[in-house]
Amino acid sequence: MRFQVHLTAMNARTFIASVSLACSLAAPLHSQVTQAPTGPAAPIASAQSAEPGSNLTVYLLTFGWAEVSWERFGHNAIWIKDRTRGTDMTYNWGMFDFNQPRFVWRFVTGDTKYWMEPIPYNSMIEAYRRENRSILAQELNLTPAQRLKLQQFVEWNALPENKFYRYDYYRDNCSTRLRDAIDHALSGQLQTATVTRMTSGTYRWHTQRLMTGDIPLYTGVTLALGHPADKPLSIWEEMFLPVRMANDLRTVNIPDSLGTPVPLVRSETAIFTAGRPPEPAEPPFYFPMFVAVGIAFAAALVILVRSAEGGSRIAMFGATALATLWSLIAGVAGLALVFAWAFTKHYFMGRNENLLHFDPLSIALVVLIPLSIYARRGVSRATKFAGLIALLCLFGFVAQGIPLFSQKNGEIIALALPINLAVWWTVFRLTAYRRTSLPSSAAL
Repeated sequence: MRFQVHLTAMNARTFIASVSLACSLAAPLHSQVTQAPTGPAAPIASAQSAEPGSNLTVYLLTFGWAEVSWERFGHNAIWIKDRTRGTDMTYNWGMFDFNQPRFVWRFVTGDTKYWMEPIPYNSMIEAYRRENRSILAQELNLTPAQRLKLQQFVEWNALPENKFYRYDYYRDNCSTRLRDAIDHALSGQLQTATVTRMTSGTYRWHTQRLMTGDIPLYTGVTLALGHPADKPLSIWEEMFLPVRMANDLRTVNIPDSLGTPVPLVRSETAIFTAGRPPEPAEPPFYFPMFVAVGIAFAAALVILVRSAEGGSRIAMFGATALATLWSLIAGVAGLALVFAWAFTKHYFMGRNENLLHFDPLSIALVVLIPLSIYARRGVSRATKFAGLIALLCLFGFVAQGIPLFSQKNGEIIALALPINLAVWWTVFRLTAYRRTSLPSSAAL
């Protein structure tokens, strides 16, 4: 059976390629029970005495992460074993199709259509075994009535008129849809038990954690996520991540049919253990690297300008090219951030303080820098634009102490601030040198 399974809460690389815009203190998937749940142990009640739903066994399947960007966030599904029908079906909310009309545009603007699909258990498990992804099954401690309610809901959700939804990386993805289905079966008890229990993580923190090892993707995500991504998460919200959801459900108790609190997870089984390390438990510490790159770029500009003032035409060209290249990168990135904030449905890219460091105004310097240095035209305008961009970047750094400017973007500041200051200094020095240099230097 051929099917397409989306295994991520944030297909980050495609967006980073377009912006250049990716979603656990996570314990490894592990087993508390050693045998795979090939069949329920409970005996089948007689047809006359069986309570509706007693023929069902419900599991949460959690699939571990992998190293490819769109697999880093893991995946999950509901598995319902129906002894009356003799069926084992998994229900997966992560289906999408690259061949959908205008897929790329929908992805960029935050209007991607995903859907839920029932998939036979064996097909689902075999697909993840082939990909070397860990598989954990958690039997949920639901009453027969709750199991039946869940089965009826997922079968209704799988109907063609009900299965599609607009995918949101954090608030409405394959894991939150599954969470909401379980909560529906529990009549809201899961949300009640978890919505007020806060965690130490944020959307940015978890995303950066899962981007460990992929520096371009990590940089793009850090640049693209705005202020809303730094909101502290409750356990309810943290369940946007499949592995975190599996971990969090271990701590949840719900009333049984007699009102007695019981664990939501009855038992666990490691169906398959991948031969790879578990998810990173903490975000990587890349800050020194961003500092080093920013200082190195700025230092290169300073050295080239000094050499150009000594009469080197090659250094003059190199300084102009580097300053223009940075302005192009910063300007295009800034325009993309404005577009994401103002014209898309990507809520977590709004209120982005990185606009102070990757400024859309920089795009003007792509023309003004070479024009002012080589043609000695627009000198005042180029100097003012470069100075304003550097000043805004400096303000973004100083404003980190103000409550309204609390976005966790230290790495972006460390990269952009020395470069923006060096670009302003480059424009100021080279345009002044061109005005005051001897006539013999006109050929420069």
